Amino acid sequence: MARYIARRILEAIPSLLGISVLSFILLHIVPGNPVRLLLGQRYTPARAAILSAHLGLNKPLWQQYVIWLWHALHLNFGYSYVYSLPVFTLVAQAVPHTLELVAVAITVSHIASILLGTIQAYYANSAFDQIVTVVTYFFYSMPSFWIGILVIEMFAITLGWFPSGGIVNPALAHPTFWNYLYHLILPSMTLIITTVAGWSRYMRSAMRETLVLDYIRTARAKGASEFRVLFMHALRNSVLPLITLFGLSLPGLFGGALVIEEIFSYPGMGLLYWNAANDRDYPVLLAVVMLLGAITVLGNLIADVLYSLVDPRIQYN
Repeated sequence: MARYIARRILEAIPSLLGISVLSFILLHIVPGNPVRLLLGQRYTPARAAILSAHLGLNKPLWQQYVIWLWHALHLNFGYSYVYSLPVFTLVAQAVPHTLELVAVAITVSHIASILLGTIQAYYANSAFDQIVTVVTYFFYSMPSFWIGILVIEMFAITLGWFPSGGIVNPALAHPTFWNYLYHLILPSMTLIITTVAGWSRYMRSAMRETLVLDYIRTARAKGASEFRVLFMHALRNSVLPLITLFGLSLPGLFGGALVIEEIFSYPGMGLLYWNAANDRDYPVLLAVVMLLGAITVLGNLIADVLYSLVDPRIQYN
Protein backbone atom coordinates (compact mmCIF):
# COMPACT_ATOMS: atom_id res chain seq x y z
CA MET A 1 0.00 0.00 0.00
CA ALA A 2 2.84 2.42 0.85
CA ARG A 3 4.45 1.86 -2.56
CA TYR A 4 1.09 2.39 -4.26
CA ILE A 5 0.53 5.69 -2.44
CA ALA A 6 4.06 6.86 -3.29
CA ARG A 7 3.52 5.96 -6.95
CA ARG A 8 0.21 7.85 -7.05
CA ILE A 9 1.84 10.93 -5.56
CA LEU A 10 4.60 10.83 -8.18
CA GLU A 11 2.01 10.39 -10.93
CA ALA A 12 0.17 13.47 -9.64
CA ILE A 13 3.17 15.75 -10.23
CA PRO A 14 2.67 16.06 -14.05
CA SER A 15 -1.05 16.69 -13.48
CA LEU A 16 -0.39 19.49 -11.02
CA LEU A 17 2.23 20.94 -13.34
CA GLY A 18 -0.27 20.93 -16.20
CA ILE A 19 -2.89 22.60 -13.99
CA SER A 20 -0.41 25.32 -13.07
CA VAL A 21 0.52 26.01 -16.72
CA LEU A 22 -3.08 26.12 -17.92
CA SER A 23 -4.26 28.22 -14.99
CA PHE A 24 -1.40 30.69 -15.35
CA ILE A 25 -2.09 31.19 -19.05
CA LEU A 26 -5.86 31.50 -18.67
CA LEU A 27 -5.64 33.98 -15.80
CA HIS A 28 -3.32 36.24 -17.78
CA ILE A 29 -5.30 36.23 -21.04
CA VAL A 30 -8.76 36.95 -19.63
CA PRO A 31 -9.95 40.55 -19.98
CA GLY A 32 -8.97 42.85 -17.14
CA ASN A 33 -5.81 44.48 -15.90
CA PRO A 34 -4.81 44.33 -12.22
CA VAL A 35 -2.64 47.43 -12.65
CA ARG A 36 -5.59 49.51 -13.83
CA LEU A 37 -7.75 48.19 -10.99
CA LEU A 38 -5.09 48.93 -8.38
CA LEU A 39 -4.45 52.49 -9.61
CA GLY A 40 -8.11 53.36 -10.17
CA GLN A 41 -8.57 57.07 -10.75
CA ARG A 42 -4.84 57.64 -10.30
CA TYR A 43 -4.11 55.66 -13.46
CA THR A 44 -1.61 57.15 -15.90
CA PRO A 45 0.59 55.33 -18.41
CA ALA A 46 3.71 56.29 -16.44
CA ARG A 47 2.34 55.02 -13.14
CA ALA A 48 1.06 51.86 -14.84
CA ALA A 49 4.53 51.16 -16.25
CA ILE A 50 6.15 51.61 -12.84
CA LEU A 51 3.63 49.39 -11.06
CA SER A 52 3.83 46.71 -13.79
CA ALA A 53 7.61 46.60 -13.39
CA HIS A 54 7.24 46.39 -9.60
CA LEU A 55 4.79 43.47 -9.86
CA GLY A 56 6.81 41.76 -12.58
CA LEU A 57 3.95 41.97 -15.09
CA ASN A 58 6.14 43.61 -17.73
CA LYS A 59 8.13 40.41 -18.28
CA PRO A 60 7.23 37.83 -20.95
CA LEU A 61 4.53 35.40 -19.83
CA TRP A 62 6.82 32.36 -19.87
CA GLN A 63 9.34 34.18 -17.69
CA GLN A 64 6.63 35.19 -15.22
CA TYR A 65 5.55 31.55 -15.01
CA VAL A 66 9.06 30.23 -14.41
CA ILE A 67 9.62 32.76 -11.62
CA TRP A 68 6.24 31.94 -10.05
CA LEU A 69 6.85 28.18 -10.29
CA TRP A 70 10.28 28.42 -8.69
CA HIS A 71 8.86 30.34 -5.74
CA ALA A 72 5.79 28.07 -5.51
CA LEU A 73 8.01 25.01 -5.19
CA HIS A 74 9.37 26.67 -2.04
CA LEU A 75 5.78 27.35 -0.84
CA ASN A 76 6.20 31.02 -1.62
CA PHE A 77 3.18 32.11 -3.65
CA GLY A 78 4.08 35.78 -3.60
CA TYR A 79 2.23 38.75 -2.20
CA SER A 80 -1.38 39.70 -2.77
CA TYR A 81 -1.78 42.73 -5.03
CA VAL A 82 -4.74 43.97 -3.00
CA TYR A 83 -3.93 43.07 0.62
CA SER A 84 -0.14 43.44 0.39
CA LEU A 85 0.20 40.30 2.51
CA PRO A 86 1.84 36.96 1.74
CA VAL A 87 -0.57 34.76 -0.20
CA PHE A 88 0.36 31.83 2.03
CA THR A 89 -0.86 33.81 5.05
CA LEU A 90 -4.19 34.68 3.41
CA VAL A 91 -4.81 31.07 2.32
CA ALA A 92 -3.78 29.73 5.74
CA GLN A 93 -6.34 32.02 7.36
CA ALA A 94 -9.14 31.00 4.98
CA VAL A 95 -8.53 27.24 4.70
CA PRO A 96 -9.63 26.29 8.25
CA HIS A 97 -13.03 27.92 7.77
CA THR A 98 -13.62 26.13 4.46
CA LEU A 99 -12.44 22.84 5.95
CA GLU A 100 -14.96 23.25 8.78
CA LEU A 101 -17.76 23.87 6.29
CA VAL A 102 -16.81 21.00 3.98
CA ALA A 103 -16.12 18.56 6.84
CA VAL A 104 -19.57 19.15 8.33
CA ALA A 105 -21.18 18.85 4.89
CA ILE A 106 -19.35 15.62 4.03
CA THR A 107 -20.14 13.96 7.38
CA VAL A 108 -23.82 14.85 7.47
CA SER A 109 -24.27 14.22 3.73
CA HIS A 110 -22.84 10.70 3.93
CA ILE A 111 -24.99 9.77 6.92
CA ALA A 112 -28.14 11.28 5.40
CA SER A 113 -27.47 9.80 1.94
CA ILE A 114 -26.86 6.30 3.33
CA LEU A 115 -30.00 6.35 5.48
CA LEU A 116 -32.22 7.95 2.84
CA GLY A 117 -30.95 5.78 -0.04
CA THR A 118 -31.25 2.59 2.03
CA ILE A 119 -34.82 3.32 3.12
CA GLN A 120 -35.80 4.26 -0.43
CA ALA A 121 -34.34 1.02 -1.78
CA TYR A 122 -36.11 -1.05 0.86
CA TYR A 123 -39.45 0.63 0.09
CA ALA A 124 -38.78 0.92 -3.65
CA ASN A 125 -41.66 2.18 -5.82
CA SER A 126 -43.76 3.01 -2.76
CA ALA A 127 -45.39 6.40 -2.19
CA PHE A 128 -42.55 7.34 0.15
CA ASP A 129 -39.95 6.46 -2.48
CA GLN A 130 -41.74 8.44 -5.18
CA ILE A 131 -42.15 11.54 -3.00
CA VAL A 132 -38.50 11.51 -1.92
CA THR A 133 -37.44 10.97 -5.54
CA VAL A 134 -39.35 14.06 -6.66
CA VAL A 135 -37.89 16.16 -3.84
CA THR A 136 -34.31 15.00 -4.42
CA TYR A 137 -34.54 15.57 -8.18
CA PHE A 138 -35.91 19.04 -7.49
CA PHE A 139 -32.99 20.04 -5.26
CA TYR A 140 -30.47 18.23 -7.48
CA SER A 141 -31.53 20.35 -10.46
CA MET A 142 -31.37 23.64 -8.56
CA PRO A 143 -28.16 25.73 -8.47
CA SER A 144 -26.54 26.09 -5.07
CA PHE A 145 -26.81 29.89 -5.03
CA TRP A 146 -30.59 29.66 -5.49
CA ILE A 147 -30.91 27.17 -2.63
CA GLY A 148 -28.72 29.43 -0.49
CA ILE A 149 -31.00 32.40 -1.17
CA LEU A 150 -34.05 30.30 -0.24
CA VAL A 151 -32.39 29.14 2.99
CA ILE A 152 -31.56 32.74 3.96
CA GLU A 153 -35.07 33.92 3.09
CA MET A 154 -36.74 31.18 5.13
CA PHE A 155 -34.53 30.64 8.17
CA ALA A 156 -32.81 34.03 8.54
CA ILE A 157 -35.30 36.62 7.32
CA THR A 158 -38.75 35.03 7.72
CA LEU A 159 -38.20 32.89 10.83
CA GLY A 160 -35.17 34.72 12.22
CA TRP A 161 -33.68 31.53 13.63
CA PHE A 162 -30.14 31.94 12.28
CA PRO A 163 -27.87 34.78 11.10
CA SER A 164 -27.82 35.44 7.37
CA GLY A 165 -24.06 35.59 7.07
CA GLY A 166 -20.67 35.99 8.65
CA ILE A 167 -18.71 33.60 10.83
CA VAL A 168 -19.26 35.14 14.28
CA ASN A 169 -21.30 37.87 15.91
CA PRO A 170 -19.16 41.03 15.51
CA ALA A 171 -20.61 42.41 18.76
CA LEU A 172 -18.93 39.65 20.78
CA ALA A 173 -15.39 40.36 21.94
CA HIS A 174 -14.67 36.69 22.60
CA PRO A 175 -16.90 34.45 20.42
CA THR A 176 -17.55 30.98 21.77
CA PHE A 177 -17.51 27.68 19.92
CA TRP A 178 -21.31 27.68 19.85
CA ASN A 179 -21.35 31.10 18.19
CA TYR A 180 -19.11 29.75 15.42
CA LEU A 181 -21.35 26.72 15.08
CA TYR A 182 -24.46 28.92 15.05
CA HIS A 183 -23.14 30.84 12.02
CA LEU A 184 -22.05 27.61 10.31
CA ILE A 185 -25.52 26.04 10.21
CA LEU A 186 -27.04 27.80 7.19
CA PRO A 187 -23.98 27.56 4.87
CA SER A 188 -23.49 23.89 5.71
CA MET A 189 -27.23 23.24 5.31
CA THR A 190 -27.10 24.64 1.77
CA LEU A 191 -24.11 22.49 0.85
CA ILE A 192 -25.71 19.42 2.47
CA ILE A 193 -28.99 19.83 0.58
CA THR A 194 -27.26 20.01 -2.79
CA THR A 195 -25.01 17.04 -1.96
CA VAL A 196 -27.59 14.66 -0.45
CA ALA A 197 -29.92 15.22 -3.39
CA GLY A 198 -27.42 13.55 -5.70
CA TRP A 199 -25.67 11.07 -3.42
CA SER A 200 -28.88 9.48 -2.14
CA ARG A 201 -29.81 8.50 -5.70
CA TYR A 202 -26.55 6.58 -6.12
CA MET A 203 -27.06 4.91 -2.75
CA ARG A 204 -30.60 3.89 -3.64
CA SER A 205 -29.50 2.31 -6.93
CA ALA A 206 -26.59 0.45 -5.34
CA MET A 207 -28.74 -0.83 -2.47
CA ARG A 208 -31.47 -2.06 -4.83
CA GLU A 209 -28.91 -4.07 -6.80
CA THR A 210 -27.46 -5.52 -3.60
CA LEU A 211 -30.78 -6.53 -2.03
CA VAL A 212 -31.50 -9.06 -4.82
CA LEU A 213 -28.15 -10.87 -4.53
CA ASP A 214 -27.91 -14.46 -3.32
CA TYR A 215 -26.10 -13.78 -0.05
CA ILE A 216 -28.90 -11.41 1.01
CA ARG A 217 -31.50 -14.12 0.42
CA THR A 218 -29.29 -16.54 2.34
CA ALA A 219 -29.06 -14.14 5.30
CA ARG A 220 -32.84 -13.80 5.37
CA ALA A 221 -33.27 -17.58 5.10
CA LYS A 222 -31.08 -18.00 8.17
CA GLY A 223 -33.45 -15.77 10.13
CA ALA A 224 -31.46 -12.54 10.18
CA SER A 225 -33.53 -9.48 11.04
CA GLU A 226 -34.23 -6.90 8.34
CA PHE A 227 -32.13 -4.35 10.21
CA ARG A 228 -29.16 -6.73 10.19
CA VAL A 229 -29.73 -7.59 6.54
CA LEU A 230 -29.77 -3.93 5.52
CA PHE A 231 -27.09 -2.40 7.70
CA MET A 232 -24.77 -5.36 8.35
CA HIS A 233 -24.85 -7.32 5.10
CA ALA A 234 -26.08 -5.09 2.25
CA LEU A 235 -24.66 -1.76 3.37
CA ARG A 236 -20.99 -2.68 3.10
CA ASN A 237 -21.19 -3.46 -0.61
CA SER A 238 -23.72 -0.73 -1.38
CA VAL A 239 -21.60 2.04 0.13
CA LEU A 240 -18.79 1.58 -2.41
CA PRO A 241 -20.29 4.05 -4.92
CA LEU A 242 -20.38 6.72 -2.21
CA ILE A 243 -16.68 6.20 -1.61
CA THR A 244 -16.06 6.81 -5.30
CA LEU A 245 -18.27 9.91 -5.15
CA PHE A 246 -16.34 11.14 -2.12
CA GLY A 247 -13.09 11.18 -4.07
CA LEU A 248 -14.61 12.70 -7.20
CA SER A 249 -16.83 15.24 -5.46
CA LEU A 250 -14.32 16.52 -2.90
CA PRO A 251 -13.06 19.27 -5.23
CA GLY A 252 -16.68 19.89 -6.24
CA LEU A 253 -17.59 20.47 -2.61
CA PHE A 254 -14.80 23.01 -2.30
CA GLY A 255 -15.93 24.58 -5.56
CA GLY A 256 -19.52 24.69 -4.34
CA ALA A 257 -18.29 26.33 -1.16
CA LEU A 258 -17.00 29.20 -3.34
CA VAL A 259 -20.54 30.27 -4.27
CA ILE A 260 -22.00 29.49 -0.85
CA GLU A 261 -19.31 31.44 1.00
CA GLU A 262 -19.96 34.45 -1.21
CA ILE A 263 -23.71 34.31 -0.53
CA PHE A 264 -23.26 33.96 3.25
CA SER A 265 -20.16 36.23 3.48
CA TYR A 266 -18.35 33.29 5.03
CA PRO A 267 -14.60 34.06 5.16
CA GLY A 268 -13.23 30.89 3.62
CA MET A 269 -11.32 30.02 0.46
CA GLY A 270 -14.40 30.57 -1.67
CA LEU A 271 -14.86 34.17 -0.57
CA LEU A 272 -11.11 34.76 -0.87
CA TYR A 273 -11.15 33.39 -4.42
CA TRP A 274 -14.22 35.43 -5.35
CA ASN A 275 -12.69 38.70 -4.15
CA ALA A 276 -9.38 37.86 -5.82
CA ALA A 277 -11.15 37.17 -9.13
CA ASN A 278 -12.92 40.53 -8.99
CA ASP A 279 -9.64 42.31 -8.22
CA ARG A 280 -7.51 40.29 -10.70
CA ASP A 281 -5.30 39.28 -7.80
CA TYR A 282 -3.29 36.70 -9.76
CA PRO A 283 -1.10 35.33 -6.93
CA VAL A 284 -4.13 34.55 -4.75
CA LEU A 285 -6.06 33.01 -7.65
CA LEU A 286 -3.16 30.74 -8.61
CA ALA A 287 -2.63 29.61 -5.02
CA VAL A 288 -6.31 28.66 -4.58
CA VAL A 289 -6.43 26.86 -7.94
CA MET A 290 -3.32 24.84 -7.10
CA LEU A 291 -4.73 23.97 -3.70
CA LEU A 292 -7.94 22.71 -5.33
CA GLY A 293 -5.84 20.67 -7.75
CA ALA A 294 -3.97 19.08 -4.84
CA ILE A 295 -7.29 18.38 -3.10
CA THR A 296 -8.55 16.63 -6.25
CA VAL A 297 -5.52 14.34 -6.29
CA LEU A 298 -5.81 13.75 -2.54
CA GLY A 299 -9.53 12.98 -2.79
CA ASN A 300 -8.99 10.28 -5.40
CA LEU A 301 -6.14 8.78 -3.37
CA ILE A 302 -8.29 8.70 -0.21
CA ALA A 303 -11.11 7.04 -2.16
CA ASP A 304 -8.74 4.29 -3.35
CA VAL A 305 -7.47 3.67 0.19
CA LEU A 306 -11.00 3.57 1.60
CA TYR A 307 -11.97 1.09 -1.11
CA SER A 308 -9.38 -1.38 0.12
CA LEU A 309 -10.47 -0.88 3.73
CA VAL A 310 -14.17 -1.46 3.00
CA ASP A 311 -13.67 -4.31 0.53
CA PRO A 312 -10.74 -6.62 1.48
CA ARG A 313 -10.90 -8.19 -1.99
CA ILE A 314 -9.36 -5.04 -3.44
CA GLN A 315 -5.59 -5.10 -3.20
CA TYR A 316 -3.10 -2.53 -4.51
CA ASN A 317 0.30 -3.82 -5.49
